Amino acid sequence: MVFFADRMYELRNEKGYTREELASQLGCLPKMIQDYEEGKLYPHAITMVDIADFFNVSLDYLMGRTECREINKG
Repeated sequence: MVFFADRMYELRNEKGYTREELASQLGCLPKMIQDYEEGKLYPHAITMVDIADFFNVSLDYLMGRTECREINKG
């Protein structure tokens, strides 16, 4: 089963961002990105939306609930 930590790591690496670069883009500390990717910490709901928006994926994809990255805008 795929979890948020796995998706976060996967998406960051696909975009070629370091933890420091992604943290700068999201306005948080690199340690938070590390903790997200290691499953030690989950972001607040608003931050989760920011992450999904940044990577242009649905929250369901980010959370591992679906393999479909597309955002349902219906």
